[in-house]
Amino acid sequence: MKKIASLFFALTFFIGANAQQYVSTEVENRNLLIEEFTGRDCPNCPAGHIISSDIIHTNEGHAWSIGIHTGYFAPTTYPNLNTDISAVLVDPYDDVNGGLGYPAAVLNRSTEQAVGRGQWRDIAAEVLQQTAECNVAGHVVINPITRVATITTEVYYTANSNEDTNYLTIVMVQDSIIGQQAYANTNPEQYMGDDMYCHLHVLRDVVTEDWGDEIAPTTAGSLVTKTYEYTIPEIIGNPNGVEVDMDNIYFIAFVTEKYQGIATRPILNVNKLSQNYSSGEAISPYMADIVVDEGIFCKNERTFKNYVRNIGSDEITSMKFEVSYESGETIEQEWNGNIASDQIERIDFTFDIPVGENDFTFDIVEVNGEAFDYSKTVTYKCDEWNTLTLACVEETEVTIEILQDKYGNHTSWEFLSSDNTVLASDGPYMYLPNTDSELHTYTVTVRVGECYKFVIYDSYGNGLDGGYYRILDDMGNVVVDGSVEFTDMTYSVLSVEPGVSLDETMTSSSLNVYPNPANDFVKLSKVNGQFSMVKIYNMMGMLIDEIQVNSDEIEINISDYNPGIYFLNVDGESVKVIKNS
Repeated sequence: MKKIASLFFALTFFIGANAQQYVSTEVENRNLLIEEFTGRDCPNCPAGHIISSDIIHTNEGHAWSIGIHTGYFAPTTYPNLNTDISAVLVDPYDDVNGGLGYPAAVLNRSTEQAVGRGQWRDIAAEVLQQTAECNVAGHVVINPITRVATITTEVYYTANSNEDTNYLTIVMVQDSIIGQQAYANTNPEQYMGDDMYCHLHVLRDVVTEDWGDEIAPTTAGSLVTKTYEYTIPEIIGNPNGVEVDMDNIYFIAFVTEKYQGIATRPILNVNKLSQNYSSGEAISPYMADIVVDEGIFCKNERTFKNYVRNIGSDEITSMKFEVSYESGETIEQEWNGNIASDQIERIDFTFDIPVGENDFTFDIVEVNGEAFDYSKTVTYKCDEWNTLTLACVEETEVTIEILQDKYGNHTSWEFLSSDNTVLASDGPYMYLPNTDSELHTYTVTVRVGECYKFVIYDSYGNGLDGGYYRILDDMGNVVVDGSVEFTDMTYSVLSVEPGVSLDETMTSSSLNVYPNPANDFVKLSKVNGQFSMVKIYNMMGMLIDEIQVNSDEIEINISDYNPGIYFLNVDGESVKVIKNS
């Protein structure tokens, strides 16, 4: 991942009138950099992360860590956290692979070999008490549209270095990368559940040469300024690379003394660079992110949350948006308020969207009363849902059927409410050596007005070979038919809606039904005029049949109905019928 550094220059001053912008000219102690050798398959690395995080938090503003993923414990499955430079940085300390094992680290490159986590705190305390020969600081301006970072770094020498030439290194680090980690639960602060982990301070790239760029002079009173333009990659890692999220990256600069073998070391001082977003223009809104809340929906209405950052120098007081998608009308929306430079504002867009996957394009067409042209497109899928209609009751039981295949040990499932509460779940099942399938049934209570999601997983990735899942109502009617092919996961959404109410099932004086109760047939007639449609509901209010009619009388066959109470609705009027046997 080679970087291009332009606008590169070095300026040297002696103590004068505020020549520096960012760096302190006062004598200070060293700050600390922990270069931590780690990996997602390393069982003891979460314990190392706890120690390095504790050192950072205890010495906030004076200590930082870089997680360097490489070697045997660093797999290339997603998220692949290895980089082209990772192995290069570990190579001078390769005893870590054969001797110490992971995790190991060098702290300010103050030891010839990497050391185990049991020594980190003592070495950190010693380094942080040492007086530094130089101070390091700087600032990064990121243009999120072009992804160009302009990095200005200053090094001020408060004392003479032991070497006439030192080396400046700038690295890019990323937080909040979610992915697998062995023994993730041993670090509760970063554990996300199911072996998922929030990976912090992960090395992503080196902006300078691998072991730093030469800087001079290195005598007391010297100020060295270097400026780089660095294009932030969209993805780092091959294969299965990780997106570089500009909201979660930062840059660290450090000065090393000299080459000792392959590496430059020790580190004389280190600092995290401040940063902000700017396009260099006066008026410049930037749509940093557009998201829809994760959830279980049984409706077409969605709210898109558009996070707009002002990356211009002037404040933004008004904007006009147009939102478009395939086969949909363009939605126009105005916003008024105040977004100061480098600040962010959330602007919500709520509208109905069609079922299926669509690209939604958000255009900013006017800013502060002036025409503007900037757009961002996001892809979102609206799920189709199944409907269970209830009336006269607020809740009922449904039956979940799972017909597992031979390899039930790969299959598991869960049934969730709209707030993602798991109401029922099971699996993995048994492997069936002597048969190809086995049926499992479960009951769960559902309520009117709720939206539910049934999710089934296959850990092998070939779905239910000849099997199925179904959800049935209390009358045995199939509400959700899951006879679908899938690989590792599929799901269905179920909406429970109100049907006819008790008031709507009152017997009408204009309809006659006989015999009532009945066993096989009932005759329905209208006192005055003809009727066109008969709808038949069960006691739960679910529609079970509808018949087109153009007469004032009809005979209805109810012989296949289960015994119970039914409601015959004729053009908005209803009459109750009892089925005996």
